[in-house]
Amino acid sequence: MTPDESNVPPPPRPAPYAPARAAAVPLAPEQAPRRRTGWIVLGVLLLAAVAWAAWHFLHGSDAAAPAAPAASAPGRGRFDPNAKPAPVATATARTASFPVYLSALGTVTPRATVTVRPRVDGPLLRINFKEGDYVKAGDVLAEIDPRTFAVQVTQADGTLQKDRALLANAKADLARYQTLLAQDSIARQQVDTQASLVAQYEATIASDQGNLDAAKLQLSFTKITAPIAGRLGLRQVDVGNIVHAADASGIVVITQLQPIDVVFTIPETNVPQVQASMKAGALPVDAWNRDQTAKLATGKVLTMDNQIDVATGTVKLKAEFANTDSALFPNQFVNVRMLVTTIPDATVVPSAAVQRGTQGTFVYVVDANKTVSIKVVNVGPVDGETTVITRGVAPGDVVVVDGTDRLREGMTVETVSRDTTVTPTGARRTRGAGAAGAAGGAGAAGTEGKGASNGKGRRNADSPGNAGNRGDGSPPAGGPPPGGPPPG
Repeated sequence: MTPDESNVPPPPRPAPYAPARAAAVPLAPEQAPRRRTGWIVLGVLLLAAVAWAAWHFLHGSDAAAPAAPAASAPGRGRFDPNAKPAPVATATARTASFPVYLSALGTVTPRATVTVRPRVDGPLLRINFKEGDYVKAGDVLAEIDPRTFAVQVTQADGTLQKDRALLANAKADLARYQTLLAQDSIARQQVDTQASLVAQYEATIASDQGNLDAAKLQLSFTKITAPIAGRLGLRQVDVGNIVHAADASGIVVITQLQPIDVVFTIPETNVPQVQASMKAGALPVDAWNRDQTAKLATGKVLTMDNQIDVATGTVKLKAEFANTDSALFPNQFVNVRMLVTTIPDATVVPSAAVQRGTQGTFVYVVDANKTVSIKVVNVGPVDGETTVITRGVAPGDVVVVDGTDRLREGMTVETVSRDTTVTPTGARRTRGAGAAGAAGGAGAAGTEGKGASNGKGRRNADSPGNAGNRGDGSPPAGGPPPGGPPPG
């Protein structure tokens, strides 16, 4: 193949069969911008539709809320919250003598604790007590084998008797020598020597008497007695063991329980008030159990410590309890309530009536027209569910204790049946009392009719689960009508 032949292109291949297509008609130059403008308009309309749907979804409930009162205008419905008074529970302020208590945490401390140890060494012969018994001072608790110490007593007594005989003989010789000296038959030196011998025997007898008394004392130590009255603990040694005076564990531990003390602390800010009350007389103290459901004992304050703990800013006090029923146990944790003073003719209200806001402490007072007004008050001492009001409320004023979350100045209210008795001051709060009061009100302040006493009234079929429905099926004041949107 020549170079010229290699540059010749191959012959074209025959095209496959295809149906004839109509030739594309080119658009006119003025039609292309018009088509683009249509697409732009369609996109803008779609975006506007999406935005309108999103706004309607988010703000539809808010827009429907104002429409509900309009549809329930007076004369056209019964669910107008502005037309129905708000249901509240009330109580009446009263005058009472209010005891002021100081509460503290205390620890029961025994008056005395003694570890009974043997005074002499020897085998333990018998034990005369049972674990947990109450004993008196002087009761024999155990006995050590006394035979060794009885022998020592016999030896000391024998020595004493021998020296007494020698002394008697020396005194007789001295009397004879003195007679001979008077007759000038012997020298005075012999008489003086005999007198000195008598004095020596007298000193020996005194020493022998001391040895005998010591042996008898050791013999008495073989009977181990209780040094104080109290309750016995667990036995630390069994019969047959050799006990020693140096044993650390001893035989048993005695703890004095009657009377018994409680040590507790109060803040240093209350020290002047407590000191003034102690000068006026003994301060009564109550001891309560750990969860403050039962009072264990009543006693009085004994004394106050002589310094304040700088680390905690508190001072220790000690109270005494008779504990005749053994309700207090050593090292037991108790809650202490100390009566400091009593305020006569104090104005008291339930603590639930006192509210707090930007203006300070206040209460809602209901007048004779069932209209609510806000009264700013000064709060005094508080004791559980009772609070002293020093200014702002007078005895006889009706205050709101429940349902205050929806109240405003000048609103008309409706009182509901509920136990609003002020708890007597100084009384402890019983567990479950709040639940019982709530059950009496059917679980809500707006409960009325057949469901007011036991919470089993009929409910509105259009709004199930509404615990505040009345027995006639209507919702509580301020609530939405049946089928309406929930409150925002």
